[in-house]
Amino acid sequence: MGTTVFERRRPSSSVIEHALADTRHSVFWRDDLPAALKPSRPKLSGTVVADLVIVGGGYTGLWTALLAKERAPESHVVLVEAKRIGWAASGRNGGFCEASLTHGRENGLSRWPKEMPLLDRLGLENLDAIEASEQRYGMDFEFERTGQLAPAIEEHQLEWLREWAEEAAAAGEADEVVFLDEAAAQASVHSPTYLGAVWEKRTNAMVHPARLAAELARVAEERGVEIFEQSPVRRLDTPGSTGAVSVVTDGGRIDAKHAVLATNVFPSLLKRNRLMTVPVYDYVLMTEPLSAEQLDSIGWKDRQGIGDMANQFHYYRLSKDNRILFGGYDAVYHYGRKVREQYENRPESWQKLASHFFTTFPQLEGLRFSHQWAGAIDTSTQFTAFFGTAREHRVAYAAGFTGLGVGSTRFAAEVMLDLLERRDNERTQLEMVRKRPLPFPPEPAAAIGINATRWSLDRADHNRGKRNVLLKTLDALGLGFDS
Repeated sequence: MGTTVFERRRPSSSVIEHALADTRHSVFWRDDLPAALKPSRPKLSGTVVADLVIVGGGYTGLWTALLAKERAPESHVVLVEAKRIGWAASGRNGGFCEASLTHGRENGLSRWPKEMPLLDRLGLENLDAIEASEQRYGMDFEFERTGQLAPAIEEHQLEWLREWAEEAAAAGEADEVVFLDEAAAQASVHSPTYLGAVWEKRTNAMVHPARLAAELARVAEERGVEIFEQSPVRRLDTPGSTGAVSVVTDGGRIDAKHAVLATNVFPSLLKRNRLMTVPVYDYVLMTEPLSAEQLDSIGWKDRQGIGDMANQFHYYRLSKDNRILFGGYDAVYHYGRKVREQYENRPESWQKLASHFFTTFPQLEGLRFSHQWAGAIDTSTQFTAFFGTAREHRVAYAAGFTGLGVGSTRFAAEVMLDLLERRDNERTQLEMVRKRPLPFPPEPAAAIGINATRWSLDRADHNRGKRNVLLKTLDALGLGFDS
């Protein structure tokens, strides 16, 4: 097996120790929220009657609440959240707001090739709508339509980039998907690890994750949505004779005509969905703000989001105040598919990320990391969201965004509302919407399979991208992950 660039160009341990010496274990995005966007909201008590009840105060639930009021302004919409708005994945992600609804084009082509032109169009329309929402609703979540840079950091990845650019040119997208050779890639972002890159100019934007969640909540409340926090839902009741649905917490209940479940990585209130996702833990570092000299040393004038081409990939971006967020690579599954706070503290992952950061930008040695954090991502076997209804069409759900939900959660909200309204349109006719993916197996098979796949992906990165028998088998079954 060969070595990767991060093994060949590893910085000294003293550089890593210095950078992590005073790092705070906290989510920068939430720390950065102004007090006005962190109001105190009541717990649910007593009985509330509504037209629609939404369980979950992340992007999926918040977009659903806002869009439901857009469709029916007179309706009574109630959202109930177990902790605080945007406290989980929606407040701590990388802020990559992508047009892709399929976790990347390769994943979509491998699963729904006939529908990809429609999925591409719907994804771009969805991203355009998110961009327009800042002005439409008077929100500010620091939206920047920067596009995304995909650098090759190993020789074999250059062939993938050239094929990607050639396919885009054949489709008439040469101005939107631009191939950069080594000199052009390093001129754009000054990393000695870059051997070339593709810049997708149109299909990605950067946002402030916690501000997006907080602004969605603010605007929804202005339109009459009721939000209850610190109110974990214990069960979902659907009495057969009433045609209604009840969401029950320790302090109260909400009786509604319909319910939307937007719990994502957390255990579903529907037994049928308990095996549909698993939690995988992702780790992130955030630097202190770069000085003008440090920023000049790395270029990055176009402020693109960046994600490299490895199976175990890194993602990184600039914040508004010119910090660098650097995350990814490790994606850790813990036996038992539990979501636990203790899994968010993994020093070896942050040390590895710090090492890879200074391999990517050796000119920034001496820079410190101000924040480190981690959290669970809800992964499905098709690596993107699945949808459905339950309880005689009273309940809709979406989950399984696999780390690419910043943009696609808005699309999921539209789909769930369509399903509850029994609309027959291009969204509800998608195979991705109509068919459920395979569930994950129960333990111990889940842990064995997931960790064997992760090991195989790492081996492929060390072997010029060549996939072993396990990965080829998963690809043939439609369960593989394309880098």
